Amino acid sequence: MSAPLRVLIATDSFPPVCGGSGWSSWELARGLTARGHHVEVVKIEIGRAAGVDETLFHGVRVTTFRDRAPDVPVVRNLIKNERLWSRVGRYLLEQRLKSGGIDVVHAQHVMTTVPAIRAGEATGVPVVATVRDYWPVCYWSDLIYDPRGTALCPACTVANMTRCVRPRAGALPVAAWPVIPYMRRNLRTKRRTLARAGAVIAVSSAIARDLEARAPELAGTPMYTIPNPVDMSALDAAHASAPRAIDGPYVLYAGKIATNKGTQFLVRAYQAAGLTWPLVVAGDGPERAPLEAEAADAGIDLRVRGWSARDDVWALMRHATLLAFPSYGPESLSRVLIEAAALGVPIAAMDTGGTRDIIRPNETGLLAADAAGFGRDLARLAGDEHLRVRLGTAARADVRARFSAASVVERVEQVYRRLIPPRAA
Repeated sequence: MSAPLRVLIATDSFPPVCGGSGWSSWELARGLTARGHHVEVVKIEIGRAAGVDETLFHGVRVTTFRDRAPDVPVVRNLIKNERLWSRVGRYLLEQRLKSGGIDVVHAQHVMTTVPAIRAGEATGVPVVATVRDYWPVCYWSDLIYDPRGTALCPACTVANMTRCVRPRAGALPVAAWPVIPYMRRNLRTKRRTLARAGAVIAVSSAIARDLEARAPELAGTPMYTIPNPVDMSALDAAHASAPRAIDGPYVLYAGKIATNKGTQFLVRAYQAAGLTWPLVVAGDGPERAPLEAEAADAGIDLRVRGWSARDDVWALMRHATLLAFPSYGPESLSRVLIEAAALGVPIAAMDTGGTRDIIRPNETGLLAADAAGFGRDLARLAGDEHLRVRLGTAARADVRARFSAASVVERVEQVYRRLIPPRAA
């Protein structure tokens, strides 16, 4: 039997709250612990005060490394990247890795990956990096060409960066153009450092394809496609006993109310589908006011519940007539979709990014190429109860087999053991 490992998880999001990345890191830590390994977490946090403190989360030692960053464009990014990389790298090197108490580091996010790899190189500790969005190839991490929602970025060229900076710079886009050389250096540093990881885990085939196409520096780096782990036992319990919070049929949207999530298409598609059921939104975000105004003009019964506890969202999912997923940006691997599928909810989604890693078209859900098709799929699901039952039942069985934390964590452990010298393992 293989010896237990000592694993340090470096992450930007922990403990789990409402975002999917925090839950993924926790399920990894919990799954490794259940397999007999020793797990510690170092979390990076940008706030009002700098410092280091330690807590325990369900028995896992969590060290929070805090830094300050003013809400000033460019300055904030420099602190969250170049300055933070240096400070966190020194901390990991001197306080966590030099003593030899760690067998492998698993970096989870953009702020922690570069310093973790640098510290690992200096100490000989192998580093695995999970890429869960597009940060190695897009300065904004989302491949959104225009945040107003008109196009996706085809390639990160100087010309395209000039265009993507413009809507984000407010009234002074020309003044922001000199920042582009910095943005290009920043991305180059991320890619070149990521290429020095012992292994890269892409959470979906879409992420893996994009790294292969847009990050040639990674050509020699071992890459594995392994999804985020999901606690299926908790979802099974919710499926069996989650209380109903809303009487009657309703359509659910869960997530951030933002352009990259496609909420600008939601009301239009809802109208086209001819739906009269309440449209329930479990989430919040910068586009809430326009969504509410558009729904009011259209006479749609929109109920925005804001950010909610995970169990409350699952209860809404469990009893929803269907889930609407209009995501416009190239989703890496949506936890909302995995959880909804595990709860047997029939799904109509836009066909973007890694969504096909979760939904099999016409087998476990409906996928649309555009907003018009999305509206037709909503109408099709709403009008066909037999189809809803068939898709929801198949989706539940499928994701339980492919995304359960136990099987995913075992695959991650196999990656660790390929990197660790036999004497350490």
